Amino acid sequence: MRETDFIGGFAKGLKVIEAFDEAKPRLTISDVSKETGLDRATARRCLLTLAELGYAAYDGKFFQLTPKILRLGHAYLSATPLPRLVQPYLDQLSDKVGQSASASVLDGTEIVYVARAAQKRVMSINLMPGSRLPAYCASMGRVLLAALPEAEARAILEASDRRANTPFTKTDPDVLMEEFARVRRQGFAVIDQELEIGLCSIALPLENARGRVVAALNIGAPAAHAAAGEMVERYLPAMREVQAALRQVLA
Repeated sequence: MRETDFIGGFAKGLKVIEAFDEAKPRLTISDVSKETGLDRATARRCLLTLAELGYAAYDGKFFQLTPKILRLGHAYLSATPLPRLVQPYLDQLSDKVGQSASASVLDGTEIVYVARAAQKRVMSINLMPGSRLPAYCASMGRVLLAALPEAEARAILEASDRRANTPFTKTDPDVLMEEFARVRRQGFAVIDQELEIGLCSIALPLENARGRVVAALNIGAPAAHAAAGEMVERYLPAMREVQAALRQVLA
């Protein structure tokens, strides 16, 4: 891309939007400046522009995104057929196994949920389409990273904030690269309480008819209901059926 094609102001505005998340729903101008690395005056102009357009609310001190911001995410979800294609299969799978089922895609160092069928809440955070999790410690993330060339997967790991969420979280890049190799060999990933204590999950890749990995499918369950060592026998056969069925319909 030519330098003249890059709109700096637009990029800064997107950076400001990304500063808000579940842990930081209300931010001051100084907060946004610190989170984005933008100077205070630029952060202020971006925030006031978002407020003027209705994408943010401002009480004189704090800014907070409004529901109108969902239009941006909805544009992706409505433009891609993936969520519509996989949702009926997730619903059937979730009903069959009695646990939540999800599908996600890789976006940088994170996975983004594109569809979900929830039985009950098994995590402390509320997951829904649009939710994000770090790829390195999520079962779907490991499946998606394992599908990449090794150099690309390692680069994503190096760029990730590889914090230990629990005493079981793998954070060493070499250990994780070995884990990706294992995932490629066996065709699925199992996470044992690496993202959150008490949560286990299993994921496998969703391929299109040409064999390209386009998303990942997972089932998450409380460790008290299904230990990590039990997940393959209990859930993988049903997941394989969904994987095979979707291979025929994913473009």
